[in-house]
Amino acid sequence: MKILMIDTCGATGSVALADTDCEPAILAAASLPGRTASERLVGTIKDLMVQSGISLGSLNAVVVVHGPGSFTGVRVGLSAAKGLCEALGLPLIAISRLAVFAHLAGPSGGASVYALLDAGRGEFYFGEYVDGTCHREGLFSHDEVRAAIGGSMTDVLGSFRNPAGGLARVVITCESSVAESVADLFPQLLGEPTAEDVLPLALYRIRAEDFDDPATLDANYLRRTDAEIFAKPRLAAAIEHQAVRPAR
Repeated sequence: MKILMIDTCGATGSVALADTDCEPAILAAASLPGRTASERLVGTIKDLMVQSGISLGSLNAVVVVHGPGSFTGVRVGLSAAKGLCEALGLPLIAISRLAVFAHLAGPSGGASVYALLDAGRGEFYFGEYVDGTCHREGLFSHDEVRAAIGGSMTDVLGSFRNPAGGLARVVITCESSVAESVADLFPQLLGEPTAEDVLPLALYRIRAEDFDDPATLDANYLRRTDAEIFAKPRLAAAIEHQAVRPAR
């Protein structure tokens, strides 16, 4: 099975091509540094196909990390994936960046894995996973993160221990600024997830035939854009102005 994987959510985007009939399964991969996805994504995909000797028509599925992250990056990757699937009639799978990142922490053994990414404006993209299952994702403030994670018994490995001594929860991030801001939670600092890291989650979805509809799939922003944020006050002001206008 040949799978194209796209992740353009972070500061550095990436693309990977996999064939599950090969060992190793990852045939080729490339990075898109410095938020260059909008200019380089399509060309990079073509280069990977040529490098691997695989045609677009031989692909079996396209997988895209659809956020959260850079608004522009998310839109670029999602648009490309949806376009390919619609044009070629391929199954589409969208996976949360937080889910990919949580998977990098390894088997949790029933422990809660809390994935944190910088969302700007003093907020965090927050995801809670247990054994690969998403319990919740959202946009959390500093205080909301602490309230959600709770607990006070920590060790230097970044793991919270329950009273019986068993592993209860793990906090992870791939950004040093986030690690510093929640240092009292002893977060583990892992590498930034890439398109290659998506493969295990993609295969699980493919086996379950759990696909997304390109026509209705939306980005996993977890927050509103600036346009939406500022449009609401403008709309409220317009409604108020309309309400106080004298009748003619």
